[in-house]
Amino acid sequence: MGENEEIVLTPDGYRELLEELEKLRTTERREVADRIRDAITYGELTENSEYEDAKNAQAFLEGRIEDLKHIMQIARPLEADEIPTDHVGLGSIVTVNDDSGDPWEFTIVTPVEANPNIDKISDESPVGEALFGKKVGDTISVSVPAGRTKYQVVAIRK
Repeated sequence: MGENEEIVLTPDGYRELLEELEKLRTTERREVADRIRDAITYGELTENSEYEDAKNAQAFLEGRIEDLKHIMQIARPLEADEIPTDHVGLGSIVTVNDDSGDPWEFTIVTPVEANPNIDKISDESPVGEALFGKKVGDTISVSVPAGRTKYQVVAIRK
């Protein structure tokens, strides 16, 4: 990430990352410390897989905390008036119909916030990139793992 780079998040995404950071710093840190303390009582540390697992979990946890702290230093939540509704942009909630006419609703977000499982689609993904700047009524064609799919934009809201 560049020196002056800014990460733009939806208000929900910003709040979720803050909550995750807080949970990791408090609850999760305590749990990992407890696991390490318990593992030490098991005796010989050289052959103690429980201790190894706990130390690895701690390293992973601290790494994630550092990543999140860095993200939050340069993150900025979108203001409501920055989210476009006349075209697809960051923070837009977009409804499209695919070839079969099935609607799909998702939010366009930056890669930091992207999570296809909960319909948060990165603006850098094939679908997000193809839709960026499009208006209601526009149709795009995108290569997806299953082949090419057409999507028609039917609604844009915030």
